[in-house]
Amino acid sequence: MFVDSHCHLSDPSLLGRLADVQQAMADHRVDRALCICTTLEEFETVHGVALAHGNIWCTVGVHPDNEGVQEPTVDDLVSRAARPRVVAIGETGLDYYRLGERTVADMAWQRERFARHIQASRQTGLPLVVHTRSASADTLAVLRAEGQGQVRGVFHCFTETRQVAAEALDLGFDISFSGILTFRNAEELREVARMVPLDRCLIETDSPYLAPMPHRGKPNQPAWVAHVAAKLAELKGVTVDAVAAATTANFERLFPRVLQ
Repeated sequence: MFVDSHCHLSDPSLLGRLADVQQAMADHRVDRALCICTTLEEFETVHGVALAHGNIWCTVGVHPDNEGVQEPTVDDLVSRAARPRVVAIGETGLDYYRLGERTVADMAWQRERFARHIQASRQTGLPLVVHTRSASADTLAVLRAEGQGQVRGVFHCFTETRQVAAEALDLGFDISFSGILTFRNAEELREVARMVPLDRCLIETDSPYLAPMPHRGKPNQPAWVAHVAAKLAELKGVTVDAVAAATTANFERLFPRVLQ
């Protein structure tokens, strides 16, 4: 059985048809999913999804690319993390992709937000779900400075280089691969997937985004994480069942609250 370690079930394209989403998951042998929070404003919806479904858990966090939203304090994150079925802090990290006329120095607010999430992870002992885009050097630097070797987690929807993957692994983080792994122009990412040990890999959809082949261009859904597993199995030269077993075990190790 597969686990979708990162999806956005609070998105309107999925929230209104969760019964169909769950049936598709069952049809594709996907038995669990982690629903990711990206703003404090949406947390109650995300948490409600997790409370209503025995095979779904959730996180609490504010996505680095979200501006004009409630800025989280460490206490905001810690208090929500204490609720049932909350298993991680995030999605958090750094995203410099849309700098526009701004400089990296102008993004200090993102680094400060990221630091608060790391502090919440240290206080709660919960893992971090890390997003990084066009900001890998700063992402790793903030993790080293604020984490002090006391935080763990996953770099989700990984799209960075082998070197960044190696540094993330050295910091104790796992690497999660999405449907991008199946894209025609993603050979560099496939080389990263070949390099990352299977016992440090997770799989995800990031749905409703990034639908894998052969569904590219359609709204993604957790059921299609099976396609990511199949591609990872091909790259590793192992069976799909071996990938299912390993990534499920990795999910349970990283997010032990799902077993409570």
